[in-house]
Amino acid sequence: MYDKEQLKKIAEVFEHWQQQTENDMKKFPERKQRFLSSSGYEFKRCYTPLDVAELDYLKDLGMPGDYPYTRGVQRTMYRGRLWTMRQYAGFGTAEETNKRFKYLLQQGQTGLSVAFDLPTQIGYDSDHPLAEGEVGRVGVAVDSLRDIEILFDGIPLKDVSTSMTINSTAVILLSMYAVTAQKQGAKIEELRGTIQNDILKEYIARGTYIFPPEPSMKIVTDIFEFCAQHMPKWNTISISGYHIREAGASAVQELAFTFGDAIAYVEAAIKAGLDPNVFGRQLSFFFAAHNNFLEEIAKFRAARRIWAKIMKERFNVTNQDAMRLRFHTQTGGSTLTAQQPLNNIVRVAIQALAAVLGGTQSLHTNSFDEALGLPTEQSVQVALRTQQIIAYESGVADIVDPLAGSFAVEALTNEIEEKVWEYLEKIDALGGMVRAIELGYVQKEIHKSAYEQQLAIEKGEQIVVGVNAFQTKEEKPVENILKVDPALEEKQKESLKQLREQRDNRAVASALKELKQAAQEGKNIVPYVFEAVKCYATLGEISDVLREVYGEYTESTSI
Repeated sequence: MYDKEQLKKIAEVFEHWQQQTENDMKKFPERKQRFLSSSGYEFKRCYTPLDVAELDYLKDLGMPGDYPYTRGVQRTMYRGRLWTMRQYAGFGTAEETNKRFKYLLQQGQTGLSVAFDLPTQIGYDSDHPLAEGEVGRVGVAVDSLRDIEILFDGIPLKDVSTSMTINSTAVILLSMYAVTAQKQGAKIEELRGTIQNDILKEYIARGTYIFPPEPSMKIVTDIFEFCAQHMPKWNTISISGYHIREAGASAVQELAFTFGDAIAYVEAAIKAGLDPNVFGRQLSFFFAAHNNFLEEIAKFRAARRIWAKIMKERFNVTNQDAMRLRFHTQTGGSTLTAQQPLNNIVRVAIQALAAVLGGTQSLHTNSFDEALGLPTEQSVQVALRTQQIIAYESGVADIVDPLAGSFAVEALTNEIEEKVWEYLEKIDALGGMVRAIELGYVQKEIHKSAYEQQLAIEKGEQIVVGVNAFQTKEEKPVENILKVDPALEEKQKESLKQLREQRDNRAVASALKELKQAAQEGKNIVPYVFEAVKCYATLGEISDVLREVYGEYTESTSI
C-alpha cells in the first residue's frame, strides 16, 4: 500500500508525534494505564500505515463477494438486499407465540426465529415430572406436530425464512416444521431457514444435551445428508459462537472455539462420506455482538477470512459458496443490565451497528427489558425499530464494507485472526475439538475469561454504566414486565392428554419401533423421525426411543 520511502517518512513523523504526546501526558495523563480489548490484547493509542504495512490488499482483503471474503460474502451487500431482521421469540403455548410472530411480521420483521422452552430443548414432554415449572417459560412449549401446526397457523412457510434455536432435539423439530409446511401445500425443497443443530457447544457452554457426543454427531451428519438431498435451501446447522461468548468467552475465544466446533462437524461429515463442496453450502454461523465497537467489527471481518482459509486450505474445497461464511448475529444478552434498563437501548444500537458494519446476513436485537423478563410487545418493537433505523436512516447500508482500509480496523482484524489461529493450533495439538472438550480445556479457558471480566467490573477497571458507575439513588421500577401465566402449563398438559387419546396409537407404536431399529442399525434416522412425527408421536416419545439406543450423557466434573 505504501512504498519503503513513504513508510520511513511516516515512521519518523510517528516517532516525533509519540515524543510530543508523552510530554503532553505529563500534564494531561490518559484515563487508564492500559486500554485492553475483551481478548486481553492492548489497543494502541493511534494506528498508522505502519500497522498494516504487510497488508496485501488482493490477498488479505479482496473485493466484496470474492475470496477471502473479508469485505463481505456478497458483491453488493445491503445495497442489493438488507440483512434479515429476525427477532427471537417464543413463550407459553403455540397459540401465544403465534400471536407474537404475527405482531412482529406486521411491524416489519422479515424472518422468524423460534425460542423453545427448556423441556422441548432436552426432549421431555410437558407432562414429564422434570418439566414441571418450566413449560413455556423461556420459550414456546412444543410436544407434537400439532403444536407446530398451531405455531405457524396463518403463516405460509413457503414464503418465510425461519430459524429454530434447537440442538439435541433438532432432528425432531426440523421434521415437524417440514411436515407442517407440506400440510400447507409447500414443497420441502423450497423451504428456507436454519436449524441450530450445534451440539458441541452444548457440552461447552449451555448444557441442553441429551446423548453422548458420538451419537449426537451422528444425528448432526444425518441432518446434513438428508437436507443436501431433500432441502437444499435449508441451513443445516448454525454453528454458534453466541452461547460461547455469553458464557464468558472473549471475542477471540468466540471465533476460535466456534471454528474448532465447525472443523469437527466438517470432519465428521467427510468421514460419513459427504462432500464438503455440497454440504458446505448449507453451513451457517451465529455470533454475538458486544459493546467494544471496533473490536466486534474486526471480529466479523476476521471470521470470514479465517473460515474461507479453513475450507479452502484444510478441506480442499473448491466451491466458492462452500467457502463463504454466512452468519446471524444477536446483540449481547449478558451485556444487558437490570439497573437503568433503558440504557440497554443504546447498548443494543451500538452492538447492532457493529454487526451491520461487520457484514451480518441476519440480525436479532435484544429488548431493553430482557434482564428483567421476557420482552413485551412495546420493548420488542423498539428493538426492531433499532434495526430499521440503522437500515433506512443511518446510511451505513449504502456502502459495502465502509470501514475497509481503516488502519485501526485492519490492524485489529489481523490481530484477531492471528490469535484465533494460535488457539486452533492448540486444539489440533490436543487431538481436535471433541477431545479438547473432553479434557475440559475449552471450558477452562472460558471460565478464566469470564472470571477476569467479572473481576475487572468489580475493581472498577471496566465501567458498566448504571452498575458500577453513574448509579442513581432511586430507580423507577419498569412497568408491564411480561410474565407467563402459570395456567398455560396446565393448558398445555391437557392438550397433550387429548392428543394421545385422539391419535392412532398403533401407528405411533409402529413408527417408533421402526425408528428404534433404524437407530440400532446405524441408518440415517431423519426419514424415520419424519414418519413418527406424521403420526403425532410426541417429542418426548421420540427422544426416549433414542435415549434407549444412544444412552444419555453425564458431564464429568473435576475439582
